[in-house]
Amino acid sequence: MRILLLQSDLRTCEGLIRYLRSRGHQVWESTQPTEVRAQWATLNPDLVFLDLHLPGEAWLETLRYLRQQHPQVRVILTSRHPDLQREMQARAFGVNNFLRHPFTPRWIALALRRAEGVGAATQPSTRLVQTQLHAGIRMPVRLKIVLPYLVLAFLFSLAAAYIVSRVVFESVQERFFNQLISVAQQAQNWLVGEEERLLGTLRLVANSEGIATALENQDAETLRLRLLPLAINTNEQIIALIDPQGLATLVLYRPEGSSAGLYQAVREDPTFQPASFVQKVLQGVVDAQGDKFAGTLVTPWGHYFFVSGPIYNAANQRVGAVVVGKSIPTLAREMREDLFGEITFYDFNGQPLSTTLFDAPSVQPLTLEQVAQVLVNQDQQTLIRTLNLGNLTYGEILRPWEARGGEDQGLIGIALPQAFVIRASQATRLQVMGLVIAAILLVILIGFYLANRITQPLVQLVQASTQVAQGNLEVKVNLPGNDELAVLGHAFNAMVAGLQEGSIYRDLLGRTVSPEVREQLRQTFTSGSLRLEGQEAIATVLMTDIRGFTTLSEHVEPARVLAWLNEYYDRLVPIIVEEGGVVNKFDGDALLAFFGILPRILSPKKSALSACRAAARMLLALEALNTARIARGDPPLVTGIGINTGGVIAGGLGARDRLHYTIIGDTVNTAQRIEALTRDLIEGSGALVSHTTYAALAEQVREFNLQPLGRHHVRGKQEPIEIYRLLPKSPLPQPQI
Repeated sequence: MRILLLQSDLRTCEGLIRYLRSRGHQVWESTQPTEVRAQWATLNPDLVFLDLHLPGEAWLETLRYLRQQHPQVRVILTSRHPDLQREMQARAFGVNNFLRHPFTPRWIALALRRAEGVGAATQPSTRLVQTQLHAGIRMPVRLKIVLPYLVLAFLFSLAAAYIVSRVVFESVQERFFNQLISVAQQAQNWLVGEEERLLGTLRLVANSEGIATALENQDAETLRLRLLPLAINTNEQIIALIDPQGLATLVLYRPEGSSAGLYQAVREDPTFQPASFVQKVLQGVVDAQGDKFAGTLVTPWGHYFFVSGPIYNAANQRVGAVVVGKSIPTLAREMREDLFGEITFYDFNGQPLSTTLFDAPSVQPLTLEQVAQVLVNQDQQTLIRTLNLGNLTYGEILRPWEARGGEDQGLIGIALPQAFVIRASQATRLQVMGLVIAAILLVILIGFYLANRITQPLVQLVQASTQVAQGNLEVKVNLPGNDELAVLGHAFNAMVAGLQEGSIYRDLLGRTVSPEVREQLRQTFTSGSLRLEGQEAIATVLMTDIRGFTTLSEHVEPARVLAWLNEYYDRLVPIIVEEGGVVNKFDGDALLAFFGILPRILSPKKSALSACRAAARMLLALEALNTARIARGDPPLVTGIGINTGGVIAGGLGARDRLHYTIIGDTVNTAQRIEALTRDLIEGSGALVSHTTYAALAEQVREFNLQPLGRHHVRGKQEPIEIYRLLPKSPLPQPQI
């Protein structure tokens, strides 16, 4: 290509010039825009690198000249530091390709690709294309860190293979027994914790509102409605509510294997009458642990472990009991998942109740002597037996299964496959120690080297970040390399540019629009399609005003007036936003909104439709608000709404350092005059629509109840305008003042 570099300082562009010429491009350099324009016919460039920092307005005049006289010439704007004001002016001319110092080959290539129309040509330089960044990384930091450790892992593998070839395997049964005892202790602690969890559910049920009253009245359906959510939330398998005679008024249980939340209900069930742990509760027995008891019971739904407790009414009278349980197979399965040991529950006859061993039918029952030995000597010694199941040999430790208060419920066996631990010789230990020390020293040396390579650029980033935190948005970093740290440096520079850009957007918008509209306006502004000097559009304007609000406010405290207005706007503003409108400003009790400009330009038909829908909904919302106000003794807020469609000018209004995005034009003034007509044409709250809005609705006019009110003169207009009254589908009653 024929490329012209128009720069204020050619010394900073030496790398850029070398890069372009090494790619076979013809390059001319100049610092004088006027001379370039005079010799343009001779140069006839295809691409211009234009410096944003040319003195005065030379850069802007040159850009305007290129766009007007040579629109086919592609332009890349260069800068030594972010200048958001000039960048936004450039975007207004449709230039969105920026290249910032330092001019590294990768970023030059990206700018050239955007100039040639490859990739995201309209994206500003503050937006990094992820795929392009990853393509530029030839040696990721992750690989730099991982590769040495892979080498170390390989060395450790060789050492381990050497060590294993020389070790002698010896059986250390004592170590296995210690592990088995440890798991058994964890199992007992697990059972205690599970019992406490069940008691927590029991207390939740017993103290739930309405449970005691419904149980006292034998109202099983009410109990089911109140108990079912509790059962689902706690995921319990069975919960029963028992009357003073021991009869279960309601039992909710989840069958084994069923999905969570699928409960079945049983009423008037006598299953729990003979259970001692239930009878103790019903008889008011209190022991050292309190008034709650535990036990096991064979039910029609399986073998369960239960906890029970009383239910008291408001008069602190015991009206029954609540029972919460979990099946013994579920207990065994959950313990195995948590403890990584095989669990078996036995009854007092030594018969297995449930087991998680894969060959359950082969589990040998306990003899009565073994059961007695475990129960009698539980505090003095531990019984361990060997189980041969298939090709595996297990060691099983037997412990009493104790519930609340120390009462035995049976026996529990915890089994682990027998394993053997490796014991090395003295010579091998010395070899292992030497290899480990050498490896540790190697890791330390590599770690120091990598830390220095990584932390030096990071220190530079930290220092730059500190300056940004202190308010310096002119800082930049230059991190050489081809890894993620270099990309991080460029991303940091782009972030700082984005912060400068964001400050301008916040000044422009403030709190005028919603965050969603503000973001879309920012994107529109970035693309260059929004102009600060103003743009013409056909929009629909909606104006509201509270009738007689000044008179209402004269005899009310200012704080109450403010509360009234906030309540009023809380009802109306969300409706406008939901219908796609933008609330432009509040002026006391008056509101100005527009439709069809932000976040994008809409057709007059769509903007008129949205405004009329909003007005209809606002009238219904005002009806509900005034009903509530009259009920509490406040005067109604009678509101007039005026809607007009036509041409407006939208843009930044104000001084150089303080802009407000707004709309102006005769359409806005006419909407205000139409709203004022509501005082003469409508008694109470109402909405008036101009003929231009009526015509813009086209066939959508059938969606509304529009009553023609004839032609009327408004202030500022020589010719009368035709007015329509907009009524919601449900008529509004007239508020009584």
